[in-house]
Amino acid sequence: MKKVLVATEKPFSQVAVDEIRIIVEEAGYKLELLEKYTSEAELLDAVAHAEALIVRSDKVTSKVLEAAKDLKIVVRAGAGYDNLDLDACNEKGVVAMNTPGQNSNAVAELVFGMMIYGIRKQFSGASGTELRGKSLGIHAYGNVGYYVGKIAEGFGMKVYGYDPYVGADRMQAHGVEPLSSVEELYRTCEFVSLHIPANDITKNSINKALLSMMPQGAVLINTARKEVIAEDELLEVMEERPDFMYLSDIAPSNAQVIAEKFPDRFFFTPKKMGAQTEEANVNAGMAAARQIVSYFLTGDETHRVNR
Repeated sequence: MKKVLVATEKPFSQVAVDEIRIIVEEAGYKLELLEKYTSEAELLDAVAHAEALIVRSDKVTSKVLEAAKDLKIVVRAGAGYDNLDLDACNEKGVVAMNTPGQNSNAVAELVFGMMIYGIRKQFSGASGTELRGKSLGIHAYGNVGYYVGKIAEGFGMKVYGYDPYVGADRMQAHGVEPLSSVEELYRTCEFVSLHIPANDITKNSINKALLSMMPQGAVLINTARKEVIAEDELLEVMEERPDFMYLSDIAPSNAQVIAEKFPDRFFFTPKKMGAQTEEANVNAGMAAARQIVSYFLTGDETHRVNR
């Protein structure tokens, strides 16, 4: 009987666990849980005989993979997968997957929650501004970007997008005006919402040169990864432009400095919470379980992220 381990320092909701169990056990596999673990040693012990592993933000390192002698597949329940050591997965012959799209709406709704909170002066009673008629730039037009665009349409915003890997026809079909360069996106849009991954190309790519191009009343919203921001240069922009606001689902390393200097021009969630909804939690967990079953039954590698 195949063993599927769900290892989550921050556990899934009980509803999600129940749904995962149904999918796994109906396939004839055994489900094991490691929740709220406090040491790597616990994880190393738990993965020893697992053939499949489901994680959330838990780090699957080369050491974990070395301990998981029987592991065939690991699925990160969520879109980002920088917590998986893909090189080590390749070395050990382990298939690594993510579950794209399952938390996209949750992240998109958070974007607008933060935007409204920011431009309405943190609900302090001071006079703010509105979204209607403003320009929104979507930097990377994937699953989250799509939902951000649809919500923005409801607010009456002018929506633009930049993604070198997505065809202009697709954006246009969704009512998003594609722009030809990242510089054009930042020059055009008062609001820019980041949805780029953190990789060798994108890390520190959101820099002073780009941010300085944004129009008066600029607002940058980051629900991606903090590594994509050149944090020292962001601080320079905020110092030079009293109209600039930064809203993020990931507190930067210099968060305390920003909070002290610009208390009314930032908002950082206490922890990364773009996917922290009941619906996203359940959707991602169920998708991970289904992908494991499909892989074992048919060899389906649709959402594989290592090659």
